[in-house]
Amino acid sequence: MAQQLIQLDQEKLSCSICLDLLKDPVTIPCGHNYCMDCIRKCWDEKEVQSCPLCGQIFTPKPHLVKNRMLADLVEDVKKAGLPAASHDHAYAGPGDVACDFCSVRKRKASKSCLVCMASYCEQHLQPHYNVAPIKKHKLIKATSKLQENICPRHDEVMKIFCRTDQQCICYLCLMDEHKDHVTVSAAAERAARQSADKALMQTEKMFKDLISLIQKKSSEVKQKIRSKQTFEQNRVKELQEKIEQEIRDLRRRNT
Repeated sequence: MAQQLIQLDQEKLSCSICLDLLKDPVTIPCGHNYCMDCIRKCWDEKEVQSCPLCGQIFTPKPHLVKNRMLADLVEDVKKAGLPAASHDHAYAGPGDVACDFCSVRKRKASKSCLVCMASYCEQHLQPHYNVAPIKKHKLIKATSKLQENICPRHDEVMKIFCRTDQQCICYLCLMDEHKDHVTVSAAAERAARQSADKALMQTEKMFKDLISLIQKKSSEVKQKIRSKQTFEQNRVKELQEKIEQEIRDLRRRNT
């Protein structure tokens, strides 16, 4: 039994709200499992009862019943002395962006939503992938500087870039003081700058490669010249020695 428990994926016995081993586990209609107290408190704080993981909405509010089979399995894990899998690497530490929806111990956020103006860990991000009304929300890499994407004047997301003034603006700014300016979407400007940066890097690499090639060819030419010079010097020396020898031979014959 212990061997089977060791092979068990411990995350399946953890509550995605408190991130600890399930306590009085309940299975809600969508099939996800939570601690009874965790899901109850979660629902008590909201007007609409939905699954924190998949976002499925339940009407009426489901009656929570302890999943005894799952509870027994958790107890077996505890008795076997097998702690829940360590998730320390997933928790937010100093300098990390924390999930705004983890109610007990905060996980690291993987994405920030420019519409919700909140950051999410992978578990709490699932509704943005599965629930139709929020699938189109703009997700970006988790950032603690979400407010920098909000127009300080109109409190709207700045999705437009004004090339005339070289700054990000919101759609209300576009209708007002930036009305006749040259504008593009902020995403298009980012893509254009990334493309320009990439082209610049490629050009720099091309010139570096060209300089390296010129230096290599120059070195090869110099080596050939030196080899040619050495060859000619040796040839002249041999010719000189040959002439001198012939002169000596002539002198001997004449004496």
